[in-house]
Amino acid sequence: MQRQSLKIITALALWTSLAMTAGAPAQAQANQDFDTWLQGAREEALSLGVSNGTVDTAFADLTPDPRVIKLDRKQPEFTLTFAQYLDRVVTEKQVAVGREKLRQHRALLNQVSARYGVPPQIIVALWGVETRYGTRTGDFDVIRSLATLAYDGRRSKFFRKELMDALRILDEGHISRASMRGSWAGAMGQSQFMPSSFRAYAVDHTGDGRRDIWRTEADVFASAANYLASNGWVRGQRWGRPVTLPAGFDHSLTGRKTRKKISVWKKRGVKARTGGGDLMASVIAPDGRAGPSYFAYQNFNVIRRWNPSDYFALAVGILSDQVTRE
Repeated sequence: MQRQSLKIITALALWTSLAMTAGAPAQAQANQDFDTWLQGAREEALSLGVSNGTVDTAFADLTPDPRVIKLDRKQPEFTLTFAQYLDRVVTEKQVAVGREKLRQHRALLNQVSARYGVPPQIIVALWGVETRYGTRTGDFDVIRSLATLAYDGRRSKFFRKELMDALRILDEGHISRASMRGSWAGAMGQSQFMPSSFRAYAVDHTGDGRRDIWRTEADVFASAANYLASNGWVRGQRWGRPVTLPAGFDHSLTGRKTRKKISVWKKRGVKARTGGGDLMASVIAPDGRAGPSYFAYQNFNVIRRWNPSDYFALAVGILSDQVTRE
């Protein structure tokens, strides 16, 4: 049986090297090292045009967050089948809330959909799978998290760039320093954009001068739709659909790398439960022979640009179908 690993992050003890073995003198030295690093980060931010005031506010009394280091170092992996994952992510409650959100925001979602070509149900499903419709966005200090990870050195180049982008976001006035909250790794708001994705794709749909993916649903929806549209979403096409595989099907043909026209798959005995024209498609069988199978079209791959996981993309697609099915 094919399995896919999901990283389920658990907060552990304090930063061992600092809190358990270093002692006060070593702690003071570590803080001094961070202060030196922070001065370099300050100079870089200023050279990029970030104002003194923004940098002063962002870096005031800043220290590394030991929780972030632990979460980055210790990410135990538990293996879930796709069926188990789907039971956790696309629950009856998720579907019911999604249907209500779709009704509640129908006019706004239709407006966003008309502009970007992404269906309302896809926007709602992505919102639901990513942050439970904006209710689970993370409560870490984004600047502190990014500075910690950039200073740590394991992926310093990546996180230093994200830190600079976060400072630019503050400097442009999209969010206050205190309200810039997100995941331990710096993903922000109801769409969980990293700062670089925010700068590339976040949208000020309300026209108030701020791209507010934390509290303004119009901006959240438009930003998500803009991300998908900018990464190749095909207007008017589905993400995919369930299929039935024939007995003896060659499972080496499953996976995104093998793409054939639907008519070719049908000649191999693959049956779609509904129509779909003659698009190019892959066959995705996340649990191998023991589980369900799906046609995956171009828009499935676009969803994977958001999160490179077949589980995630399938969950978004399946939830999107269910929130529109009464």
